[in-house]
Amino acid sequence: MASGIMDKVAILSMGCSRFGERWDIGQEELMREAYAEALTRAGIEASAIGAAWYSSHYDDIGAGKSGVPMAMALGLPDIGVTRVENFCAGGTEAFRGAVFAVASGSVDIALAMGVEKLKDTGFAGLPTATRGTLAPMYLPTHTNPGNFAQLARAYEAVHGIARQDLKRAMAHTSMKSHANAVRNDKAHLRKPITIEQALQAPLVADPLGLFDCCPVSDGAACALVTTPEIARALGQAEPVLVKAVQIVASTGWEAQQQGWNGAYVHTTRQAAKAAYAEAGIADPRQISLTELHDCFSITELVTLEDLGLAEPGTGWRAMLDGRFDADGAQPCQIDGGLKCFGHPVGASGLRMLYEGWLQLTGQAGARQLGAPHSALTHNLGGAPAQNVCSVTILGL
Repeated sequence: MASGIMDKVAILSMGCSRFGERWDIGQEELMREAYAEALTRAGIEASAIGAAWYSSHYDDIGAGKSGVPMAMALGLPDIGVTRVENFCAGGTEAFRGAVFAVASGSVDIALAMGVEKLKDTGFAGLPTATRGTLAPMYLPTHTNPGNFAQLARAYEAVHGIARQDLKRAMAHTSMKSHANAVRNDKAHLRKPITIEQALQAPLVADPLGLFDCCPVSDGAACALVTTPEIARALGQAEPVLVKAVQIVASTGWEAQQQGWNGAYVHTTRQAAKAAYAEAGIADPRQISLTELHDCFSITELVTLEDLGLAEPGTGWRAMLDGRFDADGAQPCQIDGGLKCFGHPVGASGLRMLYEGWLQLTGQAGARQLGAPHSALTHNLGGAPAQNVCSVTILGL
């Protein structure tokens, strides 16, 4: 039986560009911005890197669908660079490739990079039917806000939640992320909002309002991973260890069978179950902090339940009670999340890991939580009925 990768790989360092509307620079410069931070923090030369993985969902530059744009932009040594794509979980997919390479003994140090330059393309969160790898999901009659509005409607109906209660819980979710992002100088949106502002915002897809939706952003994030022994030899007394990396893709069951009620995300539950088993976690409520794929506020609420951080139908109440606030029992989106840090598709998974790594190493600055011992990240790429989900767990 496979033993998994628990404690076989350490994060040597990470880097992240500033997210936002980066009209002044291109995709190559975004990668260099993140890479320079990671390389400096690691204290190694580029020649030490043995392999690299590169995620970019809408990369049409240079050599297109290959690893060449990253190799050229970063001036990497003559190593293999693998380009991966897995919807919004692409950044985590790149991380998984790098982690597996180190765990297998193929290389001592590997690089994972995720980047996206969306603003210049006019991308507004509603991809056309001809882009990406699964056109039927994005027919003209389907939109991302519409798909997740249906998740909200189903959640409300299945659990008997009053519309005003769900709207207030979603508003609190967004308010929390905005408040957290104020302390993050790399975040796209850094202005606080009130619950009332969120409640009164124009509707995008009922019941989702303007402040329930994350922005489209430019940005890059990366990780350098190695063995725990090498990390310690390079001066890290207590390196951040990879406890689990799990990715699950929809099989079509949700959309084709009668067993799914539309009020949860099946792949998240399956990925979480596998990740907890791999990491040896019996009670996920013991995890110090979480970074979830809050493309919409309802996604965060439902994901908290799918991960076992709240019982089904109770996540909205736990949110209102402040359990997931910065000063709550289990902080969520302490860097602002997709909602405010931003969502450059190929980079988001690594951006979440960047925050977990900063927190676990005590380098998060004004938003440092104290002395957390573990962090969980979650990506959801696609629609609730058809998606790719990843769950990654880090720890000391």
